[in-house]
Amino acid sequence: MTRSTRRLPLIAALLGIAFVASAQAEEAYDPWPGLVQDIFNNRPMNDGSAVIGIEMPYRAEDAAIVPVTLRSRLSPADSRRIRSITLVIDRNPAPMAAKFELGSDANVTEISTRVRVNNYTDVHAVAELSDGQLYVSKVYVKASGGCSAPAGKNAEEAQNRLGQMRYRQFAREEAPASRIREAQIMIGHPNNSGLQMDQVTQLYIPAFFINQLKLTQDDSPVLSMEGGISISEDPNLRFTYVSNGAKRFRAEARDTEGHVFRNEWDVEKSGT
Repeated sequence: MTRSTRRLPLIAALLGIAFVASAQAEEAYDPWPGLVQDIFNNRPMNDGSAVIGIEMPYRAEDAAIVPVTLRSRLSPADSRRIRSITLVIDRNPAPMAAKFELGSDANVTEISTRVRVNNYTDVHAVAELSDGQLYVSKVYVKASGGCSAPAGKNAEEAQNRLGQMRYRQFAREEAPASRIREAQIMIGHPNNSGLQMDQVTQLYIPAFFINQLKLTQDDSPVLSMEGGISISEDPNLRFTYVSNGAKRFRAEARDTEGHVFRNEWDVEKSGT
């Protein structure tokens, strides 16, 4: 055995140690402090366990459509309200997935949607209350590759469905006289992340996604969303709100290419 041959096991061992050390360093790195600075200008963060809940599966079945539910935990005796909720997926290429602004009179207490998760990561929900304070909760999700996963629909099918909206209402257990509503808005849109590859050309598909959504009952704001590349294909929002007696529910969405999509529905006849 030559001297160089005898060195091979040692080199392999050293490379293995370096790889493990690099992986451990990557796992130990916490991007959250930097995100607090970049997204929230280093504003103080309070414990949000009694203010905002975030629910996601610990291990996602499909990293491209991971369900997430944001739920108010404010006590009914608390005179404050939640003004906005920012959803941050720490290790995604664009960590701020969405910011939801809640209508001052709509009393939105629950929002569910679907997101892409690109790496094993913490996911934070930051609620800003009417007193100006920020409260944060987090969960850990095991998923990978969601932002680069191929689209579920081909380009022609996605184009044919572009901007199509559906509105649904769901029956609730409260008495019929209750003004609490549970509804869902679905928008046909590829929401391309910019990290997906065309399987034919092997070129990256440009980012193209819904970046603004406004929901109103008549002209009174219910919920608005500033979205990013982490919101899944065919954006889908399910939420609760308190009816003000309006007869029409309206939605307006804009995407990154300047398209504007509008629709409205009779509240008592939800559907397409």
